[in-house]
Amino acid sequence: MAEGDDLFPGFAPLWIEGPAGRWFGRAGGPESAPPLLLLHGFPQSHAMWHRLAPALAQTHRVIALDLKGYGWSAAPDSGRGENAYAKRRLGAEIVAVMERLGHIRFALAGHDRGARIGYRLALDEPGRIERLALLDIVPTDVQWARIEANPEANPHWPFLSRPAPEPETVIRRDPDGYFEGLLRDWTAAHDLTAFDARALTLYRQAWGVPERIHAMCEDYRAGGADGPDRAADRADLAAGRTLPMPVLVLASEAYFDRDKPETALAAWQRTFAPRAQGARIASGHFMAEEAPEPTLRALQAFLAA
Repeated sequence: MAEGDDLFPGFAPLWIEGPAGRWFGRAGGPESAPPLLLLHGFPQSHAMWHRLAPALAQTHRVIALDLKGYGWSAAPDSGRGENAYAKRRLGAEIVAVMERLGHIRFALAGHDRGARIGYRLALDEPGRIERLALLDIVPTDVQWARIEANPEANPHWPFLSRPAPEPETVIRRDPDGYFEGLLRDWTAAHDLTAFDARALTLYRQAWGVPERIHAMCEDYRAGGADGPDRAADRADLAAGRTLPMPVLVLASEAYFDRDKPETALAAWQRTFAPRAQGARIASGHFMAEEAPEPTLRALQAFLAA
């Protein structure tokens, strides 16, 4: 893969056969170093980590994956009563991918949708995760409670989780206009200046593909108000399950923790991570690209503790 190689100097491209097709990723750092899995968010790809991954690879074996349905990973069909993008299923598939790379236990840092897979994986298989960093999310059940209390909050959630093919049809009319509009809205500057032009090219290449638009909508349908992701959260909350590993919660001051009823850290401490530590990053939602230096420092300190 020549495209994007210059964003990850010293990293090798990976194609991994997984339970639901091929996954694309990049690996860098000493093979003997402790493994660290990086999972990106919506509507991006592994390229969102390009400003952090080389530094993290100085102390860890870093694997940055494209999530199923995103980037260059497989985008299998979904729907008709079965959601291939439920976070429990994705977590199990990522465990299989990591095993094929030789990693049974690993640290995990996830942003946005990648963080949702990360905490579900860590709840379902806590023995797999050494440390868990969650960037700019609250649990799915908490997120929906906020939306239900304020229908104007995060309108993309109810829109993308609408039945197929309603959101797909709208997005396909102008994918760049829709997704770039979200990037602008969620940054502190409300423009695209935080994004490297090479990374934006990779994002556009993926989100313009109809199968990937469908996959992203299925991702949100799985996390819908009545979807399997929220149901899994509610079952674990009722059972009193919590995350036993060290947890770091990073929240953006200009997007996620702005004008919210409680901070992201407080939401996690109230639910699945009572002993979580946290930090607020002076950025919009895309902190790994908008504010790479403080985000990197927070992750490095957490991983080294």
